[in-house]
Amino acid sequence: MKRLLSYMNLRRKEAILAPLLKMLEASFELIIPLIVADMIDRGITGGDNRRILLSGGLMILLGCIGFAVSLTAQYFAAKCAVHTGTAIRSDLFRKINQLSYADLDTLGSSTLITRMTSDINQVQNGVNMVLRLLLRSPFVVAGAMIMAFTVDAQTALIFLAVIPVLTIIIFGILLGTRPLYKNVQAQLDIVTGKTRENLQGVRVVRAFNRQKQEKQEYYSASDSLLYKQLHVGKISALLNPVTVCVINLGIVCILFLGGQGVDTGRLTQGQVIALVNYMSQILVELVKLANLVIQLSRAAACVNRVDAVFSIEPDIISITETESDSKGARSQTHSACPTVSPVNEPVSEPVGPASDPYIVFDQVSFSYGNSDVPAISSVSFTAEQGETIGIIGGTGSGKSTLINLIPRLYDCSEGRILINGRDLREQSLTEGRNRVGIVPQKAVLYKGTLRSNLLMGRADASDDELFRALDISQAREFVDAKQLGLELPVEQEGRNFSGGQKQRLTIARALVRNPEILILDDSASALDFATDAKLRKAIRHASETSGSEGGRKTTVFLVSQRVSTVRDADRILVLEDGCLAGTGTHHSLLASNAVYREICRSQMSEEEIRRDLNASMKGGTDNESDR
Repeated sequence: MKRLLSYMNLRRKEAILAPLLKMLEASFELIIPLIVADMIDRGITGGDNRRILLSGGLMILLGCIGFAVSLTAQYFAAKCAVHTGTAIRSDLFRKINQLSYADLDTLGSSTLITRMTSDINQVQNGVNMVLRLLLRSPFVVAGAMIMAFTVDAQTALIFLAVIPVLTIIIFGILLGTRPLYKNVQAQLDIVTGKTRENLQGVRVVRAFNRQKQEKQEYYSASDSLLYKQLHVGKISALLNPVTVCVINLGIVCILFLGGQGVDTGRLTQGQVIALVNYMSQILVELVKLANLVIQLSRAAACVNRVDAVFSIEPDIISITETESDSKGARSQTHSACPTVSPVNEPVSEPVGPASDPYIVFDQVSFSYGNSDVPAISSVSFTAEQGETIGIIGGTGSGKSTLINLIPRLYDCSEGRILINGRDLREQSLTEGRNRVGIVPQKAVLYKGTLRSNLLMGRADASDDELFRALDISQAREFVDAKQLGLELPVEQEGRNFSGGQKQRLTIARALVRNPEILILDDSASALDFATDAKLRKAIRHASETSGSEGGRKTTVFLVSQRVSTVRDADRILVLEDGCLAGTGTHHSLLASNAVYREICRSQMSEEEIRRDLNASMKGGTDNESDR
């Protein structure tokens, strides 16, 4: 709640003026019953037409002023609520972008979408109603009771009996429905998640003819949401009829005692009407307050859900944001993986950038979430500037996990990663990620133009640099064929491109920033072998050219399940069950590494394998390791 108040404080003027103006409007309403009483007692009963006209005119004037004041208050309240919702949504989006992959995996995307949309909308509506009614309704209730005592203290005692009963009813329902609304929002997360999952996997669902089963699962989640909404709705719906019932009982008591007072001459007819009007005003305001309570219950649950995201400490924090308490190497643990000892592999002491390898993985291990089984375990290797490193292994062997540690999408659980002689955890996230260009497994394009997508790589890139990236990524041919150049429209998720075209455009986007480290995570899986070969050749040539021109050569990581993609790499890392099973060139690994040889047998003919083995015999085995 403190966080919400801090956002409302940004629009302090509107947040103060809105309730004050609503109370001013309420003051005019509290005067009306007294004017009506005077009109009845002195105007109608006394036959004074002039007083009737004056009283009527005064009521119209107060009504017009009250309408203008109310309209202004509504404007201020809406303005404050909208700006508060916008500020919260912007900061929540910024906070989500600060979270690491591990944090996002824990929370889940469906609940974050719900909190960004539905929850903040509920908070915004709650702020609007609070500014309009939170002070006005209690002010009218208290004011009506005080005004009733000025009319007749004896009859006004009924107000003292009715108001506490109503207060107990309202707050009882408020406390009862608040956790139920929280459950409703949690169930909405599930329904949103099922919807998102089905929309993303619609092709798979249809391919396996699972429409009926998916519908049943969705209907089950939707029915559960319906049941919870009905349950909390029924409890909330009791508020209005119970409130009206209590108020009407109070009005009956006023009419009974007021009638007796008129008979004895203690009260006039106008005073009885004024008391009934005050009780009716309390009824109207309590109905509004009841709706406010329902909205507040929902908004309070949503505020807590949004605040829970703000309260998350990011799993990965930039060194510029907070001082690290654990600089340097972390504690090491024993590994279940066999030891691999390739030639010139790392390191036990910090290295310097002048002479030592550019990238060093030193006994790196990583586990997802609270899993006891590491995704990668005690991986050690080095990479030089301008070197091409191939990473190959079976599904689930840890290839993507390994390369995701380089731009610190995840932080290693144990060990250390050095780039240019410095531990990644001793560098800011901006510094570390600016040197990396990564192409993920799933090609992601954004709605806009080809230019806007490519400029995500580097905002100040020139058109010549953009076209050069398209040339290297082998995308220039089909872009030129569309004859729209860099203004070529890109639909959401790149739906107007084929899978291979999307992959080449995402590669071009990574190349635009001229990265020191280029990571291609199985990003050529949709390309034919000829295009794949041209792409790898162009990337290698571009790296060598940049080095010869005095720039820094690009270190390339090729992650693939294709032997043909990694075979020409300077060095190949073979992963199996998260462990480094071997490292070396294609020929050396084929001759000495059983895991790599098995992968080759699944993709190459026996003749090709024999030819490569003969070549390895003649050339010897260099930088190799076996299990």
